[in-house]
Amino acid sequence: MRQPLAVLEELDDWEVLCSFLPDGWQDKARECGALTRARGIGGADSLLRVLLIHIACGCSLAETSVRAEQMGLGKLNQSAVFKRLRAAEEWFRWMADEIRASLGIVKPQTGQRVRVVDATAVSEPGSTGTDWRIHYAINLATLQCDFFQLTDVHGGETWRRFPVASGDIMLGDRGYANPNGVQHVVDAGGEVVVRLNREALPLFDKAQKRLDVVKVAGKLKPTRNMECPAWVHNGKDTQIKGRLLIVRRGKQATEYAQKKLRQQASKKQTTVTEASLEAARYFFAWTTLPSTWSRKQVLELYRSRWQIELAFKRMKSIMDLGHLPKTDPESCRAWLHGKLLTALLVERMIGAAKTISPWGYELDSATEQVA
Repeated sequence: MRQPLAVLEELDDWEVLCSFLPDGWQDKARECGALTRARGIGGADSLLRVLLIHIACGCSLAETSVRAEQMGLGKLNQSAVFKRLRAAEEWFRWMADEIRASLGIVKPQTGQRVRVVDATAVSEPGSTGTDWRIHYAINLATLQCDFFQLTDVHGGETWRRFPVASGDIMLGDRGYANPNGVQHVVDAGGEVVVRLNREALPLFDKAQKRLDVVKVAGKLKPTRNMECPAWVHNGKDTQIKGRLLIVRRGKQATEYAQKKLRQQASKKQTTVTEASLEAARYFFAWTTLPSTWSRKQVLELYRSRWQIELAFKRMKSIMDLGHLPKTDPESCRAWLHGKLLTALLVERMIGAAKTISPWGYELDSATEQVA
């Protein structure tokens, strides 16, 4: 397989790649402020090729400048490339969002759209923590992105960031287990499947008494599972009915979970409570899905949440999304949106490859007549 730079260097392949870009992408470069002046650059086409040399191919600003001149794309020193990158943030964001929308939504066998949401952290050079956060949702039927949002470190994980359509089934880990997020999904007509956070998502019984989920789980024998009705309260008058699902972990899985708790406590210099160690013997999930969904079906559905972890792994290992080569906020956002554009463009091309033709690209709707 050829390297990305080879594709950018060959005109025919570049034209094929451009066929996957949204309509009007060249005009949008000026509208978004990425190409207010064509100084040193031929136009939107050349500008995108130059910036992808830096973003998609991983070349430094200096190397990008040299390669751009060698390829006849324009004469830009590394400072000029940097300024062009900063100005391209909104252009990249628009193209990425348009490609995301064009990926299409295919309903899974459940007859409902199943969406997995999560967030991944990105750090700047020399940083020891999170500097930026990408909030991401994938359609479980296609494993393709159907929403993304970029925030700084203060952008917390919540379902309220994601638009929800009636009938959507939203899968999330413990970071999304809170009453406000659940309310957001339910109000939009969606359903929730979330791993329980015992503190952030308190559950109540029919008599509005707080459930001690660990005590409830204590009735379970090894390798067994159970469920019981449980309500989420969001304010005095709002009660959302759901089902608490509990699975007793095996011995090895329990030891692993307890070991992880101790490691986290050691890192934070805190002590693990006996209640937490006991809770580690069980897996807890809460859902608003009706009883037509069996307990096993709901748990199997939650298992699919790991698909988004694999998506993040691909982006970080293959697309080098894990660490930013920037420290300036504007260039950071532009670089990240450029990476998202590249990742979504790859998804778009893979989707087209499923119905690949002998000539290797999609035909234009227009046809040429031969005299």
